[in-house]
Amino acid sequence: MERRKFILTAAGALVAAGATAVVEAPNVIAQQRYQWRMATSWTPALDVLLGSAQRFARMVDEMSAGRLKIQVFAAGELIPALGVFDACSQGTIEAFSSAAYYWAGKEPAAQWFTAVPFGMSPQGQAAWYLHGDGLKLWEEAYKPFNLVPRPQGSTGVQMGGWFRKKINTMADYKGLKMRIPGLGGKVVAKAGGTVVLTPGGEIYTNLERGVIDAAEFVGPHDDMKLGLHQAARYYYYPAWHEPAGTAEFVFNLKAYDSLPADLRRVIDHAAQATQTLMLAEYDAKNSVALQKLQTEFKAKVEILPFPAAAMKDLKKLSDEVNREESEKTPMARKVYASYTKYQALIHDFSRISEGAYFTVITA
Repeated sequence: MERRKFILTAAGALVAAGATAVVEAPNVIAQQRYQWRMATSWTPALDVLLGSAQRFARMVDEMSAGRLKIQVFAAGELIPALGVFDACSQGTIEAFSSAAYYWAGKEPAAQWFTAVPFGMSPQGQAAWYLHGDGLKLWEEAYKPFNLVPRPQGSTGVQMGGWFRKKINTMADYKGLKMRIPGLGGKVVAKAGGTVVLTPGGEIYTNLERGVIDAAEFVGPHDDMKLGLHQAARYYYYPAWHEPAGTAEFVFNLKAYDSLPADLRRVIDHAAQATQTLMLAEYDAKNSVALQKLQTEFKAKVEILPFPAAAMKDLKKLSDEVNREESEKTPMARKVYASYTKYQALIHDFSRISEGAYFTVITA
């Protein structure tokens, strides 16, 4: 009798457990799913920038078990390359991938979140975002536009650009028509040049036809993908204007806040993973592309350092431009102060670590 009572009790418990499972299962199955669209400023030729956005979307899909899917569009497929900010701000799309310095006309502070002339290295700038006030200030700058930013990743230290004529002195910048955005573009303008802002996909045509005299984009890999080595002979380094160019993922604030907490964390962690992978991919591919320029195209391309005197003058102009731009809005003043303070903080360690090391191995 005791055994029969035990079996009946156990069976009842199992039935109850089963009933509980049946009741709870639909709650799992019925979890809401989200479908987002991410427009970008990148053409298909820019396989690292566009590819990292696509990688991010795959990560989010896998990490969320399909609950959040993001469809990625190349520049012009859904939204014009430089129309993504407004489209996302207005809620037409849920996300975009671009570069913050394109939005200087909306908020001058945005320029500091992509690159600063003679600014921090990729490591230093990443530290400012994640361990300083950088990301917090970036969020504050974008909030009035109903946007939530995240670093997409760094291109690393870029190249100085392609020129149809040699740069021997600062006088060569006078009258020069150059494609160069952000704070760096304002430095070129202050040196007497004319700045032309065009998306990556339009640079080759403008340079090849002589609409512009010079152009910069990223580095050997992307520049060759865009065909810039076929449109100008002189390739200068280093990128005084973009020592740590950073791309951005940006999300519509309402769309982001409407997600459950776990999906918001999925987005944040996928963005951080992409940030690491993108810099490594650029280092790898730029090294291969540079070698190709030095061998297969050595008769057509000259890779040159900017003259030391010109670099010194560019540094002076950059300091002036950075201060002037920082005075345009209260937000720009806050970002400039934070960036400058953090750069000073890490300067000594960078000098005796990476700086000293590279000086030794290249001596």
